[in-house]
Amino acid sequence: MAERRLLPLAGRWLLGSEWRAYPGRALSAVLAIALGVSLGFAVHLINASALGEFDKAVHSVSGAADLTLRSASPLGFDEMLYPRVARLADIDVSPVVVLPATLDGTTPVLLEGVDLLRPAPAGQGAGPIDAGAMGGLLVGDAIYLSQGAQKLVGRAPGDVVTLSANGRSRRVRLAGSLPDGAQPRAVMDIAAAQWRFAALGRLQRLDVHLAASADAASVRRAIRAVLPADVVIADTASDVARNDGLSAAYRVNLDMLALIALLTGGFLVYSAQSLSVARRRSQLALLRVLGMAKGSLLAQILGEALALGLLGAAAGIGLGLGLAQLALTLLGGDLGGGYFHGQAPRLVFAPWPALVFGALGVGAAVLGSMVPALAASRIAPGIAIKNAGDAVDPRTPARVLPALVLLTAALGASLLPAVGGIALFGYIAMALLLAGGVMLMPWLSRWLVAPLRHLPVRSVAFRLAAARLWGAPSQASVALAGVLASTALTVAMAVMVTSFRGSVERWLGDVLQADLYVVAGTGAGGSFDAATQARMRAVPGVAWLGTLKEVPLQFDARRPAVTLVVRTLDGPGARLALIGPQRPPPSGSLPVWVSEPASRIYHWLPGDTLTLPLPGSPRATVAGVWRDYARQQGAIVIDERMYTRLTGDRSRSGVSIGVMPGTPVDAVADALRVVAQAGGTAATISRPADIRGTALQAFDRSFLITYLLEGIAVCVGLAGVAATIGAQVLSRIREFGMLRHVGALRGDLARMLLIEGTLLGLVGGVAGVVLGLAMSQVLIRVVNPQSFHWTMDTLLPWPLLGGVVVALAVATGGTALLVGRRVLSTDAVRAVREDW
Repeated sequence: MAERRLLPLAGRWLLGSEWRAYPGRALSAVLAIALGVSLGFAVHLINASALGEFDKAVHSVSGAADLTLRSASPLGFDEMLYPRVARLADIDVSPVVVLPATLDGTTPVLLEGVDLLRPAPAGQGAGPIDAGAMGGLLVGDAIYLSQGAQKLVGRAPGDVVTLSANGRSRRVRLAGSLPDGAQPRAVMDIAAAQWRFAALGRLQRLDVHLAASADAASVRRAIRAVLPADVVIADTASDVARNDGLSAAYRVNLDMLALIALLTGGFLVYSAQSLSVARRRSQLALLRVLGMAKGSLLAQILGEALALGLLGAAAGIGLGLGLAQLALTLLGGDLGGGYFHGQAPRLVFAPWPALVFGALGVGAAVLGSMVPALAASRIAPGIAIKNAGDAVDPRTPARVLPALVLLTAALGASLLPAVGGIALFGYIAMALLLAGGVMLMPWLSRWLVAPLRHLPVRSVAFRLAAARLWGAPSQASVALAGVLASTALTVAMAVMVTSFRGSVERWLGDVLQADLYVVAGTGAGGSFDAATQARMRAVPGVAWLGTLKEVPLQFDARRPAVTLVVRTLDGPGARLALIGPQRPPPSGSLPVWVSEPASRIYHWLPGDTLTLPLPGSPRATVAGVWRDYARQQGAIVIDERMYTRLTGDRSRSGVSIGVMPGTPVDAVADALRVVAQAGGTAATISRPADIRGTALQAFDRSFLITYLLEGIAVCVGLAGVAATIGAQVLSRIREFGMLRHVGALRGDLARMLLIEGTLLGLVGGVAGVVLGLAMSQVLIRVVNPQSFHWTMDTLLPWPLLGGVVVALAVATGGTALLVGRRVLSTDAVRAVREDW
């Protein structure tokens, strides 16, 4: 009975003494687990908060309509669709005009024209309309304005503002307030909106309310039967899905990277527990001699890992809450990715996800400790109680088959397609690469160190260090497990980001061929009319002028819109970064060029035909695919003359200018600005270098979280290697005492530790860089094409790669020397007295 009470007490004492003696090793493992949990939990909270805010906004804008028939482009659809749909049974239909507009030429709002004589649409937050305001609303002299828009423009009900939309401007009075929605909005009567802002005969939306007895599926089929190609049918679920799709790949990638960081934490736990077991082999053997069963010893080691996991998970949940709040405040609901402008959702705690991510953290710690725990339970007590050295015979060859199996499985997983638009198998391949790399370390460390043993070097310290690393590969691999994982992850992310940034920079150099780019401001519809374009073309010094307009096209209600890029396709500044085979379209057909993301998302290839959701539903032929890093959801390029012929729309949002040789560019820019102002539109004029700098700044902002992840991974990895090397040196006191007995000087041992630590860091650095390069190819060639739908060239950040190897060598060598100075001060006779 006494023994049953004594053994658990001894186990708890063993754990407490271990953590008190080596707090750095336990702390690095806890921090690694906390890092992975906090990043994953924070990303989930931000996503849930942003989507929850958007869901409320969708309901406020649509008035809780059951179905919405939405124009596939801002040009709208023929209003005669309204009576055709309204005649269908079991539905009530409300027509809506939706136009992008500005207040006082500066504040963008969404102008909605609704039928004020119908009670349902007028009740979308406008409240009761008094008789005095009704007259102004019906003739377009008054609007209702959302409260957020009132704050932005600095106006209150009763004030007068200038409302501009579709190239027209009008002074209107604020008749009342609307609740805030997805974006600032204004409401007036639908007929007044069509009349005052040149939208006669066009609608952008039909809100459909179903009768209580209606069959939703039958109604959908009936509506689809009368819909033209330029109208899509949507509901709240598809709106939320479309919004979620804007940043889904970006957020899922951050989630997966957080899980990879959590896996790195598991390897650090493995490293810490393996060293702890190796150092305490004699103590664990004593517990076995005293009567502790194998299962109890296994539970003891796993209990230690469980404690580390619980501490890390708890710290990670708290840190995740703080990170999520900070990210929402500084970066918004899109984590700096630029997807949801103007949204600042309120953070909402999610208990079940907290439990899930906490369980993942605990699971990573326990799984990381499983191998050393099983090894501890299998030790022979009689031998281990006197032998605290490396349990592996140096003559035993390292096993490589399990590592090769994992690496082969990683290669196979990288060849599998995406799952639901997410590169799931790509991340599985990265995890398998990490596991295979760690398992390959004993063989790799011995293979890299073997040539050093045969160098004609007379230094005793160097020969001892090389012999030690070659003869104890298991300890070397344990020391490098955590740092290998963190280094490989850092290198993989660094190579991917460098390649992506370099490819974007090259692409910008290819497409920015003009000398000046003029973009219309927000006033008076934010576009240049045909007369203004002609006057710009006549400015002295202008050798070539190309025009540009971007029109969102909705091909699928559950997917974000594809951008129709209307531009000039002939001249020196009209180059497209074409990739892959091109196919000239048949004579007389309408040619278009699709971007690489559009080709991947919708499976459009050269020679395919597609229906453009424009008036008349024209058919177009894909002539080629072009590289585009600016529009992740896809883009289609069409010649501006073809677009004008199809739509009659001659307005353009921007122009590109080629300047005559010898003409001062600044003089041409000033003349263009004067012409734009004379046309009633403010203009922003930029040079290619300005656009390139702004684009790269936006790129760096979108990868801010990635850079933070890299920095934290490096710090955690260096902390882990410092604690690991320190523990290994401290566990070799008797070895150093024996060397002192046979004549080795303290200086020789200090140099040996320095060389040994440096070599260990070099081995880990080289292995981490090689493994990271392999993982980077998975990110570049699998994850990015499957998640973001674009490809890139591999560019290596050589200074960073060299810096990682040098930093690891310095960290391991310096740590070994610093800890060794303390150990070497121990009296040699006392260090080996137990062996007498």
